[in-house]
Amino acid sequence: MVPTAPSGPQPSALSPQPSGVLGGTFDPIHLGHLLAAESAREQLGLARVAFVPVGDPPHKRGRAISPVADRLELVRRAVADHPAFCLSLADVNRPGPHFTVEMLPRVRAELGGTGDLYLILGADQIEDLPTWHRPDLLLERCRIAAVARPGHPLDLAAVSMHLPGLAERTVVVEMPLIGISGTDLRRRARDGRSLRYLVPPAVEAYIAERGLYRA
Repeated sequence: MVPTAPSGPQPSALSPQPSGVLGGTFDPIHLGHLLAAESAREQLGLARVAFVPVGDPPHKRGRAISPVADRLELVRRAVADHPAFCLSLADVNRPGPHFTVEMLPRVRAELGGTGDLYLILGADQIEDLPTWHRPDLLLERCRIAAVARPGHPLDLAAVSMHLPGLAERTVVVEMPLIGISGTDLRRRARDGRSLRYLVPPAVEAYIAERGLYRA
């Protein structure tokens, strides 16, 4: 059963510091996600980073996705040891389809901050940003923290031609290029191969316990 309240600690007072949001299917969450969040937290001075598993991703319809309860537990285990990271249920506890622009106000309310809200995106996601639901409103509701992805050079000028204002609302976050993909991790788990050093140990253990991604 999906929990009905966010697992992260509740804010006791409004913070003027900026916060971050990292959304995704997290099927499974891996070290690339965590490194992107930590790089953004450190470089942008983020008070909190909320990890937001998507309940019904409109861009992945027709693809088999692990149950929400499993993906929530994977994220919960992955972020448990970081005091600034938290799991948000802002997307899974509402009817689909789930669009990022509609999720952002819910996460801001959970985090309770008054500073800027940064949406952490990989360069490959930024390429597709003009095709997202209401990207113009999305830029009004958050700033973009852009992280590099192997094989996807970040060209803000080119994307801004289709989404005016993107470059002005984007900050580039430096991080090592790590080519970890959920597709490869699922294939490895299906074939009984090791996930060590690709996902946190607690995530690897849960995948094994539940037999996730096995045929």
